[in-house]
Amino acid sequence: MTVLTHAFTPGPIVASGPVKLTLLEPVARFSLRLRAANIPTVAKALGVDLPTTVGERAANGTTEAICLGPDEWMIIAKTDDTDKLVSACADVYASATHSLTEVSAREITVRIEGDRAAELLTIGCPRDIDSIPVGGGCRTVIDGVTVVLWRDADQSFRMDIWRSFALHIIDLLYTGSKEFAAE
Repeated sequence: MTVLTHAFTPGPIVASGPVKLTLLEPVARFSLRLRAANIPTVAKALGVDLPTTVGERAANGTTEAICLGPDEWMIIAKTDDTDKLVSACADVYASATHSLTEVSAREITVRIEGDRAAELLTIGCPRDIDSIPVGGGCRTVIDGVTVVLWRDADQSFRMDIWRSFALHIIDLLYTGSKEFAAE
């Protein structure tokens, strides 16, 4: 396993105005691929339901799952739970073949919240942000960069961004939020 030091410092990026941006603490992040027949077994091992409709999410405590495709999920958990989740899935592999890949170092997460958070996300995003339900999410693009967007409340989102594109996307969001503040 490759271990990278988290090069981004968690904390506020924009702390005032109609949109606040915050770089969140690192999390354990897994890409999961499996067949429908193996969903119950792997879900039990992970300790969280695996939704079967693209865009739906499920959570149990600090472990969350989002369905990104018909056979694809992103699993988020506390970093302390990494070994436990890997071991639990390894224990059921013989009876429920799957691919669980740790991608924790690949992405960072930015929280976007405030009165104009949904409007800010329309900068560079072809997706109808209002069509994403609270408690849902999706894989989409922002200015040509693939991201995973989690809608936690009406005006509160988390955006998972690949580390190699993070500075570009954060700069875009930063500029947009500063323009809103200047109005």
